[in-house]
Amino acid sequence: MSYLLASIMCSVLVSVLLKIARRQKIDIGQAVGVNYIVAVALTMLVLKPDLGNPRAFLPTWWLFAALGVLLPSVFVVMGRAVDAAGIVKSDAAQRLSLFLPIAASFALFGEKLTEGRLIGIVLAFVALFCLLWKSEGGKQSGGMMAQAGLLMGVWAGYGVIDILFKQLAKSGTAFAGNLLVAFCLAGILMFGYLFAKGTKWTKEGVVGGVLLGGLNFLNITTYIGAHRVMSSNPTLVFAGMNMGVIVLGTLVGAWLFKEKISSINAAGISVALAAVACLFYWADIRALFGI
Repeated sequence: MSYLLASIMCSVLVSVLLKIARRQKIDIGQAVGVNYIVAVALTMLVLKPDLGNPRAFLPTWWLFAALGVLLPSVFVVMGRAVDAAGIVKSDAAQRLSLFLPIAASFALFGEKLTEGRLIGIVLAFVALFCLLWKSEGGKQSGGMMAQAGLLMGVWAGYGVIDILFKQLAKSGTAFAGNLLVAFCLAGILMFGYLFAKGTKWTKEGVVGGVLLGGLNFLNITTYIGAHRVMSSNPTLVFAGMNMGVIVLGTLVGAWLFKEKISSINAAGISVALAAVACLFYWADIRALFGI
């Protein structure tokens, strides 16, 4: 549980950093690129991956290869989706990617669909719609087909990354090495993208990248740690992470950035808490109410 809570906090702090970065006109692409350099350094220093036997990574080569491509690609797709379809639709697509890893928990990981988890999942989706409900302040530019394609890319990208992290957590002691290779590949691709478009580097972009890298490293490692500790209940990690981030993010946005919470958003927070309670403590709830 502590790993999951730490991952939720780091994820929200990343969003806070990105929101501040926009106000300070920090180039997000530069920050993302530098972030992978920091992530590689921290992986070497903290996780100390065993690189003495390269063959140990062969059975899971497809994991770090897929993550190496998807991690920077989803950042780019998310940025384009925000430009074309707006923040509201893009954020909704990212959070609703929860559907894919939850479906994978039952279809691929052999998890049983219990009564409590079914109720929790239903409540989780109700809460997602409530928390993401915002009035749109104008028409978005771009063709409908292009918008739909970008939003589908965000939805599928984040969902598949969640599933791949679950698989990475199952690789045991080799996960640190796999994570290192994924970060290296992601960094190479991101820097290739930045140089291809002729990015002019700034001090703010580098500093923002260092902070982003530290938070992202903690977020990913604690998230994988949660999957390893709770390996028999991946749904709890998938749903708990997504709901926790949205609830905490909504509260932080209202308190720190004075963002308005509508009555529907407030209802979503309550439903989200109920969903998490059902996912984690359904047996205790049934005993408490005698049902």
